[in-house]
Amino acid sequence: MLSTKQINLIAAIGFVVMWSSGFIGARLGTAEASSMTVLMWRFIVAAIVLGIWWLWKQRRQIPIKTVLTQSLIGLFAQAGYLYCVFLSVEHGVSAGTSNLVTTLQPIVAAALAGPILKESTSFKQWIGLLLGIIGVLFVVYEDLGTSAQVPLWAYGLSFLAMVSLVGATLYEKGLKATADLGDALPIQTGISALFFIVIGFLTDNATPPATTGFWFAVAWVAGLSTIGGYGFYWLNLKLGSVTRVSSLLYLTPPVTMLWAFLMFGDKIGFLTVVGMIICLVGVWVIRNGTPVKAS
Repeated sequence: MLSTKQINLIAAIGFVVMWSSGFIGARLGTAEASSMTVLMWRFIVAAIVLGIWWLWKQRRQIPIKTVLTQSLIGLFAQAGYLYCVFLSVEHGVSAGTSNLVTTLQPIVAAALAGPILKESTSFKQWIGLLLGIIGVLFVVYEDLGTSAQVPLWAYGLSFLAMVSLVGATLYEKGLKATADLGDALPIQTGISALFFIVIGFLTDNATPPATTGFWFAVAWVAGLSTIGGYGFYWLNLKLGSVTRVSSLLYLTPPVTMLWAFLMFGDKIGFLTVVGMIICLVGVWVIRNGTPVKAS
């Protein structure tokens, strides 16, 4: 029987590994087709897999309120977040800059968790949050400022992506009656699939290429990044506070660098290693801090 501490550790590691796999999958997929094509088929495949699993394992009546609530969460946490991230990169924002903006999420979430959810963040945890963002800055430093003549609104899309995920996270955590993860994830993924199907046809990006590379990438992001990444994200949110869960995002840029090194032979520079260490220290400080529940 696993202890609570062991379960929390497994959930945390699973999330970081699965979430960071999305950046690798996007790199594999966009080498074969447009990002919108990859996103559309990513969610179609994930929705089919989760739908079949739900019919096999769950298969029960879900209240319409739960369906509507989880659909809204899916539109913000999955569809809105990923659409804005990919669109910002397509319009010239470097991957490093986009990564840095979206990893502001833990600080914004911690700042809002107090007044909205009555979750206080300790001084020690604020130190950890600042260390985390400094660490991410080191990791993505070489990729910053590499985009020339990028419109200001494109950077706004990265910010909007971060806000979209924060909003969905706070909304989910604030629900008095949370849905079972086995019901919530299929609903969220299904509504996101519908969203990207509409986007795919409107932008003439619905037709997938008949290449094994594309379908391997789709299987990668559907299984690891969508089902695994979001599954572990919501599981961690059920197990801990918003601040502790959001802080794990600080570890995704370093782990993505490791993925890229192992799969593509990308170089890991000295600053990246320093950033990885700072991120680890920051997350350790946050997870070992003692948040105070506001009265």
